[in-house]
Amino acid sequence: MQKPAVTIMVKAARAAGNVLLRHMNRLDVLNVIEKERMDYASEVDGLAEAEIVRELKRAMPDCAILGEETGATGRGRSTFVIDPLDGTSNYLHGIPHWCVSIALVEGGEPQHAVIFDPLRNELFTASKGSGAVLNDKKIRVTERKDLDGAMLITGFPPRERERIAPHLACVGELLKTAEDIRRTGSAALDLAYVACGRADGYFEAGVKPWDIAAGVLLVREAGGRVTDFRGAGTGPMDQRGVLGRQLVAGNLKLSEHLQKAIVSSGYAAAF
Repeated sequence: MQKPAVTIMVKAARAAGNVLLRHMNRLDVLNVIEKERMDYASEVDGLAEAEIVRELKRAMPDCAILGEETGATGRGRSTFVIDPLDGTSNYLHGIPHWCVSIALVEGGEPQHAVIFDPLRNELFTASKGSGAVLNDKKIRVTERKDLDGAMLITGFPPRERERIAPHLACVGELLKTAEDIRRTGSAALDLAYVACGRADGYFEAGVKPWDIAAGVLLVREAGGRVTDFRGAGTGPMDQRGVLGRQLVAGNLKLSEHLQKAIVSSGYAAAF
């Protein structure tokens, strides 16, 4: 049975999804800003986040918020960590691969998660200790035991371009055994896809709490493992951990192989 917090988060995610869908046919007139070099946001990101915050505050007036667009507001034991549009570049280019991501974090650790893909009407949810679900069906990570034939996902975030050489060297090494490596443009959906078995593993640097908090819980509750490039924990996913970090995700065995391959390629040493 869905937890009360998840029910609230689902309502907020669907409300934001409706905002994003309504603006899809007017991309040419959206106001777009460059937050950092090659890192963009549009007015629709802000509109979607405002809709999420409105719904969350209606149900939990005293909750703290950490949003990609509006930053940290409020104080409390629990924090809603929000990415109103994960995959903004895809959205602005008309590429149909983006989502809404919301996590409820306590003590730096995600306790409840919602990732909503409005275009496919796919709703990924998880609560700590209760498993992960896609549209009311339990999901699990794949059972692949090593990198041979693995389908992997990575990302090339603009804030990590100075490390592109070791990243590409790592990709080259992985492609000696992996079937393929995708770059989809949405870290939240990447993690959701690992959780439901559409991909075997995921790795990326420079991701922030709003990119990954919900997806990390999904992977864990689907039987997977999430670490940094050296196999350590992922760090707090609230206001204390807003700097970029590295992430590796997959099932217990494959994620270990992937993490060790990242180290042996020299990519981990770039951080």
